[in-house]
Amino acid sequence: MGTHSSALAGADVAVVGGSIAGCAAALAAHRAGAGRITVHERTAGRLAERGVGLAVHNDRYAELAAAGYLDAAMPWVQLTTRRWYVRDGAAPLGRQIAVQPFPFRAYSWGPLWRALRARLPSTVGYRTGITVRGVTGSADGATLHHDGGAGTGTGTGTGTKGIARFDLVIGADGYRSVVRDAAFPDVRPGYAGYLAWRGTVPADRLAGLDLPGLPKDPWAQEDCVYGAFPGGHVIIYRIPDGHGGHRANWVLYTAPPAGLALRLDSPGSLPPGTLTEPLHARFRQVADELLPPYWGGLIRLTPAPERFIQPIYDVTAPRYSQGRLVLLGDAATVARPHTGAGAVKALQDAVALESALRALPKRPDALTSYGTERGAAGREMVELGRRLGRAFVQDTPDWRRSTRAELETAWAAADGSGVFGGGELRD
Repeated sequence: MGTHSSALAGADVAVVGGSIAGCAAALAAHRAGAGRITVHERTAGRLAERGVGLAVHNDRYAELAAAGYLDAAMPWVQLTTRRWYVRDGAAPLGRQIAVQPFPFRAYSWGPLWRALRARLPSTVGYRTGITVRGVTGSADGATLHHDGGAGTGTGTGTGTKGIARFDLVIGADGYRSVVRDAAFPDVRPGYAGYLAWRGTVPADRLAGLDLPGLPKDPWAQEDCVYGAFPGGHVIIYRIPDGHGGHRANWVLYTAPPAGLALRLDSPGSLPPGTLTEPLHARFRQVADELLPPYWGGLIRLTPAPERFIQPIYDVTAPRYSQGRLVLLGDAATVARPHTGAGAVKALQDAVALESALRALPKRPDALTSYGTERGAAGREMVELGRRLGRAFVQDTPDWRRSTRAELETAWAAADGSGVFGGGELRD
C-alpha cells in the first residue's frame, strides 16, 4: 500500500473483530476505497441477540449521522432528563435530589449491530467463527495467524490455511485485543476495583412492581434514572427491544463482596449463569437495602440466570496506529462506562479512520496522525471515567444526606472537561 492514488484501491485490508466497532471499521475502509476487506469475527453467531443498552449524545448523533454511520431508521428511544434518587425509607421512588438535562438517544446493541452489518456490501468478506491468535507486523503489511472460520464475500487475504497476509490490519477486537498486543505489547489493562452488574427487563414486566404509594406513572419514557447510594449507583433507561417495544436497561456499579476471590487480572465478563452466590447476595443487598424500593425492585425483575457482570478496567494504547496495524474502539481504549461514550468513540474512530485512509495518497503520514489524534481522545475518556468512578463509586459521600447543589458540584468537578457522552469529533 503505497502513496499513489491507486494504492488503496488495491489494498488488502483485514478487520479483526466483527461487532459494532468492526462493522464500522469495515465500512470506513470500504468507503475510503480499499480493494479487498475481510472481517474476522470469532463468534459463530448470536451477535444480533445481544440486548444490552448504549446511549449516544444528541450532538454526537448529529455528527455521526452527517458522516453516514448512524441514521434515524435505527431503532432508538429519546432521553431528555436525568433524575437522581436516593433511598428515603419506604418511599417507593426514594427522594429526588436533582434533575438535569440528559439529551441522549438510547439504543439496543443487537439492532444497532444489525443496521451497521447491513451496510456492508457483499464484496466485504465477513468470516465468523474465526479466532485470530496472533498478528505479526512488517514494513509493508501484517500477517494474521488464525483458527477456523466461515463467511461471505470475496476478501480472504493471501496465504496458507491459518495464516493470511494483508496490507493493513485494523484491530476492532475489543478489550482483549490481539492487535493491540502486537502493536503495544507492554500495554496492560488495570482493574479499577469494582464491578458493573448488568441486565434488562421487558417493559411489560414493570406492571408487577405494585408498591404502596407508587405514583400512577412512576417512570417517564424520556427519563434516565440514577439511583445513588454510598459506594455506588445504578443507571436505568429504556431501550428498543428490536421488535417495536421497549426494555428497561440497567447498570449497577459497586464493589464486590469483601474477601471474594475473583480472577480479574485480564478483562472479561462473568456471563449469565456463571455468577456465584456471594455475588448474587451482594446484588440482593444493594437492591433491597440501598436503593429505593421501586428501582431496586426493577433490577430484581431480571432473573438471576440472566444477569451478568462486567469488571471495570482502564486501558488505552499510547496511540492508535503502529506501522500497518491500526486500532479503534475498545481495542484501542477501554474507558469506564460512566463516560457514556464507548460506542460513540468507536464510531468516531471509524469516521476519523475513513478520513485518514482517504488522505493517504496525498499524506503518507495520515495513519500516523490518526493514531496520535485518536490516542489523545482515548486518554481524555479514560481520565473522565476515572474521575466519575472516584466520585460516584469509590469515594462517595452519603448521598442520602446530599442536596442538589452538592451533587451537581460533584458532577461538575468530575466532568471538568465537559466530554461526558464523548468529545466533539475534530475535522
